[in-house]
Amino acid sequence: MASPISYAQGLIILLSASMFAVDGFANTTVVGGTENWRFGFNYTNWAIQNSPMYLNDALVFKFDPPNSTTFPHSVYLLRDFQSFLACNLTGAKMVADVTNGGGNGFKFVMKKWQPYYFACGEHDGLHCKIGLMKFAVFPLPRCHF
Repeated sequence: MASPISYAQGLIILLSASMFAVDGFANTTVVGGTENWRFGFNYTNWAIQNSPMYLNDALVFKFDPPNSTTFPHSVYLLRDFQSFLACNLTGAKMVADVTNGGGNGFKFVMKKWQPYYFACGEHDGLHCKIGLMKFAVFPLPRCHF
């Protein structure tokens, strides 16, 4: 008859199984929460309050498509920290245009271990500069126990 699994062996099996569960786990977060992606909301404070974020987590940007009563918005990935500070769109990559935020929104998955600098690029960066529509995220690797 085989010996029963000891407490220590059971704990190792449990921790090993939890490592596999953690690897496949990713969060999806709506940028701005119920405020969505809009002019005048402080996204830097929002990002700090919603930290940490992890590799493979998804950010969802929701905003109204352009119409006669709303400002159009977009989402740009800025080159570096200096571009972020200055809201400089030179060399930035548009990841969502003014039509991508409607309905369920636009999903961006953070797949690399690097800082991500997001900003609204509308009106040549004015929404970023005075509308507070920018934030930075440095996703962390998930811990293995």
